[in-house]
Amino acid sequence: MNNPLRQILAAHKKGQPVGIVSICSANRFAVEAAMLQAKADGGSVLIEATSNQVDQFGGYTGMNPAQFAAFVQEIARKMDFSFENVVLGGDHLGPNVWQNETANSALAKAREQIRAYVAAGFGKIHLDTSMRCAGDPIPLPPAIAAERAADLCRAAESAFGENSALKNPPLYVIGTEVPLPGGAQEELGNLEPTESEDAQRTIALTRKAFLERGLEAAWERVIALVVQPGVEFGDAAVVEYRREKAAALSRLIEQYDTLVYEAHSTDYQAGEALRQMVEDHFAILKVGPGLTFALREAVFALAEIEKEWLAGKKGISLSNIRETIDAVMRENPRYWQKHYNKGSEAEIAFARRFSYSDRVRYYWPNPRIGQALDQLVWNLKTYPAPPALLSQYLPLQYRAVREQRLINDPLHLIRHKIMEVTAVYSAAAGAGKPL
Repeated sequence: MNNPLRQILAAHKKGQPVGIVSICSANRFAVEAAMLQAKADGGSVLIEATSNQVDQFGGYTGMNPAQFAAFVQEIARKMDFSFENVVLGGDHLGPNVWQNETANSALAKAREQIRAYVAAGFGKIHLDTSMRCAGDPIPLPPAIAAERAADLCRAAESAFGENSALKNPPLYVIGTEVPLPGGAQEELGNLEPTESEDAQRTIALTRKAFLERGLEAAWERVIALVVQPGVEFGDAAVVEYRREKAAALSRLIEQYDTLVYEAHSTDYQAGEALRQMVEDHFAILKVGPGLTFALREAVFALAEIEKEWLAGKKGISLSNIRETIDAVMRENPRYWQKHYNKGSEAEIAFARRFSYSDRVRYYWPNPRIGQALDQLVWNLKTYPAPPALLSQYLPLQYRAVREQRLINDPLHLIRHKIMEVTAVYSAAAGAGKPL
């Protein structure tokens, strides 16, 4: 019970309205802000990588699980945050990345993926085998998905047993009823929560598959079930939580002594909705694009301050970061073209910049964008923004600077802007209060 996740969930099952915030981001600013939030709360932080971000081949971040763990550890050192208070998680682990391959091929790679995650010290593993592979029946029978999840769990247990340096065996999350990571790609209609009967069947089938493979001890470490609570976000819309629609789901999970729900795609939900979700046993709240959306807001605001403050001054080269981001995105449309393909050129350009889906997040590692961001930071470090411009473009940060709670430094301003989001989640989970 020394695992902080188990401690929080045990308190939840005893009736306390507490939960866990899962930071699903490989962006360094988002991770830094999450650690600052955890320091302010005096608690731990859960940082998760998704199957398409990080795998044994590098994922789209270029990091394998061990490299991602080292990346987070280095940020913890930089932020003076104890790495012992960091829990690493793996999200949507399974055949997701290799769906175009046969099941045998995709699952073989998924086993190696999960072994790599566990060996790197990831303590929370989401076993997601809901997607079809090439040649699979349509739809994929739930029993087959459960059996595949149990097979992947067996690989995870084996990886843990082979590594004496690992202290705590992994905790598991099962099930899925959400779109691909990062938000819905289609128009959002009348989104309904998972039927309680379907959730109950997923639990029963997965438990049966675990026990048939001798994974009784692992089943005791299954902490959560992923369901659709009736929330989602897309390009320009957010489906808000309605607790009355999820009432049957909420009652169902109360029958299980150790299980809660894990809620994906909770980005952009209001603080009161998030608090209600925790009370209704959606005790693990995942957030990702909402964090980098706030990062983009901060950078765009600083770019406007830079232009107002420094344009025309001798010896100053403006960052032109907004223009650089858009140019890079247009030159390499891989990460946004499938999402933003309706409407006029002007409407698509607007979506590239301001969509809730925040496809900008895929482009921050680009060297040209990184160079522009470095220039922006250097300019506003060397010539700090006047208070009047902070008030105009970053009013909450202006107030914090005036009250001497925040340094007028661009990196501090960016983190504080992201913490507007983490603070809402922290308060909903019972750990802190909004800024």
